[in-house]
Amino acid sequence: MGSEKKRSSDPIQAEYDDGIEFLKQDDLTQAAVAFHNVLRSYQEKKHQDGIANASNQLGNVCLAKGEFAKAKDHYKRAWDICDRFEDPMSMLALSMQLVVVHRGLNENPKALEICLDMLDVHSANNNPQGTVATLETIADIYLATDDKAKAADTYHTIASIHNNYSHKNIAEKFTVRAKELEAEAA
Repeated sequence: MGSEKKRSSDPIQAEYDDGIEFLKQDDLTQAAVAFHNVLRSYQEKKHQDGIANASNQLGNVCLAKGEFAKAKDHYKRAWDICDRFEDPMSMLALSMQLVVVHRGLNENPKALEICLDMLDVHSANNNPQGTVATLETIADIYLATDDKAKAADTYHTIASIHNNYSHKNIAEKFTVRAKELEAEAA
């Protein structure tokens, strides 16, 4: 395989890269071992970025295994570091993972709370794509909790955003879905 990436000369980075490959191959046990070793190495060096990255990846492994409580612990460790270093983009990425975790733990109100915080960030950054993606997640949460009226309202909002960008066909699909939910809720 001539397209193989060159292995890092840093043993910790090399093991991190191995963990990424294991995760991509769905070899979750090997990925967990690699990221755990990386985490320990970075903790010994007190390397905060490395601890955050390894924790995030361990969270991803746990999420893939459906171990939501463990994933939450790892993501929280990464979150605390990103918060301390005022890294809003990493916190936004972690937020979406935490939404998945809280939904997996059937903690829909907490997942919704995180989504609302994410909407604030997307709005402040004038990011309609992020706003729509987050609103779709919010609608999914409302549907999971059988709140069809709120899901319909959310779909109307998504349609409105698409209309603002002349995405008429996409907007129409969300409007139709909203009307279907309104009829079911009535």
